[in-house]
Amino acid sequence: MSWTLPKLVPRSAPVILLILTLAAATGFAAVGHLVARFTANQQARGRKLHELGLEDAKAGRYDEAIAAFRAALTCDPTNSQYQLSLARALRDSNDPRRLDEAESYLIALWQRTPQDATVNLALARVAAHRGSVEDATRYYHNAMYGVWSSDPDANRNKARIELIEFLLKKNAAANAESELMALAASLPSDATSRLEAGQLFAAARDYPSALAQDEEVLRLDPNNAAALAGAGQAAYRAGNYATAERYLRAAVAAYSQSAELRQLLESTQTVLRASPFRTYLSDAERNRRIIAAFAQAEDRLTKCAEQTGVDPNTASASPLSRLQARWIAAKPDLEHLRSPGETDLPDALMDIVFQIEQQTVALCGQPQGLDLALLLISRERAAAGQ
Repeated sequence: MSWTLPKLVPRSAPVILLILTLAAATGFAAVGHLVARFTANQQARGRKLHELGLEDAKAGRYDEAIAAFRAALTCDPTNSQYQLSLARALRDSNDPRRLDEAESYLIALWQRTPQDATVNLALARVAAHRGSVEDATRYYHNAMYGVWSSDPDANRNKARIELIEFLLKKNAAANAESELMALAASLPSDATSRLEAGQLFAAARDYPSALAQDEEVLRLDPNNAAALAGAGQAAYRAGNYATAERYLRAAVAAYSQSAELRQLLESTQTVLRASPFRTYLSDAERNRRIIAAFAQAEDRLTKCAEQTGVDPNTASASPLSRLQARWIAAKPDLEHLRSPGETDLPDALMDIVFQIEQQTVALCGQPQGLDLALLLISRERAAAGQ
């Protein structure tokens, strides 16, 4: 018996169509399997490259990180995490020429998910690199009020603190102050958070608020050495010398090697010993302090004149000559300090002392010792009168 190929081939059209369909389906399945395997391999390679890039970025090797992230994106071009990582590396490389590319990736991500807090934070940092207060503030606020994947309260506070530090660096004190007030209202009542807030208030020169934050820390942790130092420094800068002495004493005990704290404590104690405006003073002690301050002012005036080569006793129009003339004219009034009717005399004499101490700063530099104490007292007095 002989068989030929035509006899083996079915002549029914539906059968032929079915065979072709099965063959095509088998082919497509095989191709799909190959594509899936290729895609999985590419994605696996992309993940490995992304991990390598993260390690390089963490170590500060930004050129290597950028190359790794670019390669990861060739494996998975639509991966938003790879795009974000590449943008961050471009930004953090400190190459101004790369900021535009970083921003372009981030803007594309932002357009897809404008409420994504992480993307907004990355854009805020790009704006901060450029020094743009307006753009940085806008994106930091977007990050604060955006959607965080985890721990939103802590992340919002971190973003606000980062904004405050940027604003302080750009000398935008008014903007920083409003952000600080918002931060203080939202902080948890733990010592670490309050201590950081106190440091930020001090950096913004809002010393009363800095003192309040440090005292809150001390309420929670009475022996917190950093808070004692911060409270002492803030009280000193705020002109609250009695409070400053109390905290600085404790801070010096905690930081016995700190020359800065010891110097502040000595300056504070000199102020307290020299000020004639302490409420508990007797008339005799007040008058003694005024006489000592008046004599110290003449000494400062004389030494400043020697330093600048000016004779203050000449009839010139120099500031030192005018101060000397006022001092000489007021000197006889010292004898009337004990007179009950001369109620304004102590203030008038101290005004001359304060003018000498304030004006000689511009001519002869920052004073030390008792002269510094008198200068600080003058500033405290001026602040109290405002």
